[in-house]
Amino acid sequence: MTTNSLPGTHATTGANAAGLHQDAVRERILLFGLSVPAILLVVAIIGIPVGWLFWLSLFNDEGVLSTSNYTRMIEHKAYYRIFRTTFNVSFLTTIICVAIGYPFAYFLAQLPQRWANIGLIAVLLPFWTSLLVRTYAWLVILQRKGLINQWGIELGLWDTPLRLVHNLNGTLIGMAHIMLPFLLLPLYGSMRTIDQDYIKAASNLGASPFRAFWSIYFPLSLPGLFAGIVVVFVLCLGFFVTPAVLGGGRIIMVSMKIETIIDLFYNFGTASALGVVLLALTLIVLFISHKLLRLDRILGGTGT
Repeated sequence: MTTNSLPGTHATTGANAAGLHQDAVRERILLFGLSVPAILLVVAIIGIPVGWLFWLSLFNDEGVLSTSNYTRMIEHKAYYRIFRTTFNVSFLTTIICVAIGYPFAYFLAQLPQRWANIGLIAVLLPFWTSLLVRTYAWLVILQRKGLINQWGIELGLWDTPLRLVHNLNGTLIGMAHIMLPFLLLPLYGSMRTIDQDYIKAASNLGASPFRAFWSIYFPLSLPGLFAGIVVVFVLCLGFFVTPAVLGGGRIIMVSMKIETIIDLFYNFGTASALGVVLLALTLIVLFISHKLLRLDRILGGTGT
């Protein structure tokens, strides 16, 4: 009897598998249909403008289809210096944000939830103020007759005003202040999910506080740290207002060069080519980060 029932069992199993496959296909089609409006919106607000930007970059000053806008960037070293400055400023800003943000995020993560929320409100307060206002506030504070130089001279810390603005120093200070919350928020969220029992278990097994932190806590906080680093670095690549105001014309980034080309020469071809190259370099950075840091798992919030 058992032998005779096997064909029927296999047939029933096959029918169930086919039915489950059809249900899965219908569910995917339904989900795709629900996502079509979002896909069309993304194409409309991102795909079409980027495509139009790339199309404009293929025309020279006379409106003739050409790659001269790209070859010009290879032939002239000034463009190389601009891209190098952009990446250097972005890298240094990210380093400063990590140096300041990690200890502060760790401090917030150790506080009771009520006090930690108050600290997060303090972190989010700058978002309620215009970026331009915050930048000019730093200009007032850092200039030769600003608050820091006045207090330093009055306290006898230095005799002549320090050059804190219209150079790389002022640019890094302003950009680090603006970018710091973008690193703090994902890092704090990652730290808050770490079970403190792991640290207690390491201490019970004889690990020193530093060894427990470095071997247990720090690796578990890396997802939030790497996510914040990628966000800060990529956002810094396209910065305009802060380096334009605090750099004083001495720190030229790609976004500033694009503005100059359009404002002075009304050359959308060259400006578009710069934007396309910057976009391509940004995508390369994200691709390398994805391969090296496994962004799919980092941004997913898993630390395993």
